[in-house]
Amino acid sequence: MAIPDFQTLMLPVLRSSEMGEMKISEVVQLLADKFQLTEDERSELLPSGKQTTFANRVHWAKSYLGKAGLVELTKRAHFQITDRGREVLSNPPEKIDIRFLEQFPEFVLFRDASNGSGNAGKDSPAVEAVQASGMTPDEIIRKAHEELDDELSLDLLARVIAGPPEFFERLVVQLLLAMGYGGSTSDAGRALGKSGDGGVDGVIDQDALGLDRIYVQAKRYSDGNNIGSGALRDFFGSLDRFKAAKGLFVTTSAFSPSARETADFLSKRIVLIDGRQLAKLMIRYNVGCRVEETIQLKKVDEEFFE
Repeated sequence: MAIPDFQTLMLPVLRSSEMGEMKISEVVQLLADKFQLTEDERSELLPSGKQTTFANRVHWAKSYLGKAGLVELTKRAHFQITDRGREVLSNPPEKIDIRFLEQFPEFVLFRDASNGSGNAGKDSPAVEAVQASGMTPDEIIRKAHEELDDELSLDLLARVIAGPPEFFERLVVQLLLAMGYGGSTSDAGRALGKSGDGGVDGVIDQDALGLDRIYVQAKRYSDGNNIGSGALRDFFGSLDRFKAAKGLFVTTSAFSPSARETADFLSKRIVLIDGRQLAKLMIRYNVGCRVEETIQLKKVDEEFFE
């Protein structure tokens, strides 16, 4: 089954504490067994790589129950049910969600404080998003970040395709330098574009000393004009003539399935970067874009309060 959302987990988390104090990590394991999660589902990590998705959702479920006064913290990573929580379980609802928690004054105060003083008594867009999607607040932030990056990727790629060929060559140089390849910008700039004969668009040092080199093929094609297997075989032949062991094929379009299959079976290592991956690398290494705003997600430092 799919990993349950954090609102689905609220009632099971509350029930897990019915017998007394519980350690949150034990609840995570208990509920993973209860929902019969697979090993892949249990080990799926957040983008930060510091916590599993399921554990994160269990923590959020516990946190929201605490805001409503149904559970309370006892010591580090431990919590227990309150009298109000026991009262709820004496006549349990089919599901505990945000709407259910809004009957408790403490949760309403928490919600209104989160909304801001100007939104007291009504849901903010953020609260509505959490309620409707079932995602935790940090999952919504990460999802929005992905959507913004996707939109930025399309914009970057459109601008690259609209630019002159020389601009695309400079872009590839700057991206490779940003990724740690090559020596100086001037050296890399002379390398790319000077080896047009022989089927290779450029050569760039893999390290600052030039001990190893990567041969580059760059094709600025519009969307739909995909790279076929023939172009990969031609590039392979060029690498062979230069006695090169590895190559990089960059395009603004895409590679056909046969082209990717050809690259996998060739005896030389050829890395393929299509338009979508090119845009993502530009975003990752701040090439053609810049950071507009930084949002930090913080959590309580448990060791500070020990």
